[in-house]
Amino acid sequence: MHPPSRQDYVSISFAGQGSGVYNNSKQWRRQSCWRKWKQLSRLQRSLILFILVLLFICGIASYPSITEHLSAINWLEAVREAFRHAWKGYKDFAWGHDELRPLSKSYSEWFGLGLTLIDALDTMWIMGLKEEFEEAKAWVATELTFNKNVDVNLFESTIRILGGLLSTYHLTGDTLFLDKAKDIGSRLMPAFNTPSKIPYSDVNIGKGTAHPPRWTSDSTVAEVTSIQLEFRELTRLTQEPQYQDAVAEVMKQVHKLDGKLDGLVPMFINTNNGQFTHQGIYTLGARADSYYEYLLKQWIQGGKKENQLLEDYLQAIEGVKKNLLQKSSPNGLTFVGELSHGQFSPKMDHLVCFLPGTLALGAHNGLPADHMDLAKQLMETCYQMYVQMETGLSPEIVHFNMHQGSTRDIDVKLADRHNLLRPEMVESLFYLYRLTKEHKYQEWGYEILQNFNKYTKVSSGGYTSINNVRDPDYPSPRDKMESFFLGETLKYLYLLFSDDSNLISLDQYVFNTEAHPLPIWPSTA
Repeated sequence: MHPPSRQDYVSISFAGQGSGVYNNSKQWRRQSCWRKWKQLSRLQRSLILFILVLLFICGIASYPSITEHLSAINWLEAVREAFRHAWKGYKDFAWGHDELRPLSKSYSEWFGLGLTLIDALDTMWIMGLKEEFEEAKAWVATELTFNKNVDVNLFESTIRILGGLLSTYHLTGDTLFLDKAKDIGSRLMPAFNTPSKIPYSDVNIGKGTAHPPRWTSDSTVAEVTSIQLEFRELTRLTQEPQYQDAVAEVMKQVHKLDGKLDGLVPMFINTNNGQFTHQGIYTLGARADSYYEYLLKQWIQGGKKENQLLEDYLQAIEGVKKNLLQKSSPNGLTFVGELSHGQFSPKMDHLVCFLPGTLALGAHNGLPADHMDLAKQLMETCYQMYVQMETGLSPEIVHFNMHQGSTRDIDVKLADRHNLLRPEMVESLFYLYRLTKEHKYQEWGYEILQNFNKYTKVSSGGYTSINNVRDPDYPSPRDKMESFFLGETLKYLYLLFSDDSNLISLDQYVFNTEAHPLPIWPSTA
């Protein structure tokens, strides 16, 4: 028998070409591996199996974090896309005007100062939307002028325009925005020329005159105590003390006034005598809300040195716990109600949903740990204000049921069913996620973004407020996109979805009540 002749080449035939060599080779390798496995000792085989199981478990454990990371990236792009869509509507139909009316493809004016554009500047910068930002910057450079015979609201123009310009200056380093901030800041100062030094609500920025509303000589407490961050920063940048002096005087007077209840303030203050009016009504909603927010944030802004502000804030939170905090029936949701001449009302504005974020920020800065516990409880309540509505969007005001036998925790009156695209819920979600890293807060925010897209997005560009969050078939669009949708709501959603804690670090910046980040002052000690 002749031995097989040696071949100097290898013949490979693929499956389907009439040869079994390839499959036989695989089978041989399997048998070879199995023989090698059988040759290992029991200890060696056990070690290998243990390592494989461990690797499998680690892979399973890391899978959620991988998918969560990918989801966050997708969510970031989703909110960028929402901004681009809103901006398209503004650019196409309302460019240079205050607010877009997306359904009628037109605009409305409040002050005639390009309010939406200025409010959105730092949002575009944070989102990395460079093309849109450069377009807006060019308008600010060539078209924006404050030399106009127009009445503006001191509070709204401070938080939106002055705050937006200061924030954009800090983020970009471009002195164009600082120069514009100095201009509007100086034009707002006549508001403080009152007998009491409590500012008027309205200023004519062209004439340099100021006055209260036509129907009263009162200003709201929230408005006069929520302009401090911006004017204090203007003094720091310009070294001109009159801005900080004016707003510090307001806080000094409010601090010592009679008429508070355990640190809670009434809603109105008289510009002639400097006294609280309409006393006996206490709320954390409209006309009082940001007073509490700015007590904490001024203390943080100034390097935690102004103890009077901190003491007033801590006293107020204790006042909330004592007088305004209750639980609903049947599910025991913790909520913040209102007090009117000793009578408790289970009414809660959507505006109050700023409070979980503020409480969490305080806890992050060393305040009592139970502030964070309360923040989480209230965050759950605010979430329920969304998910219990048929559109998944919160109404402007809810009433909580407290009597035994209630079948649902939340009732909404017909007049309160509107949604204005407000930011307070996603603002607090941002703080809670940034400070706890609990992913449910991101998930809640994404649900809200999806519902904004489903019920408020206008196909030709922009988003609209709606009249009825309880009717998913016809939510009754209002034909108005508030400037804060771009300035606050979408900005906080973007920051919520970002896992970069250095993107507007809470240890370096403090947000004004229009979501414009201002720097925490460097310590001079």
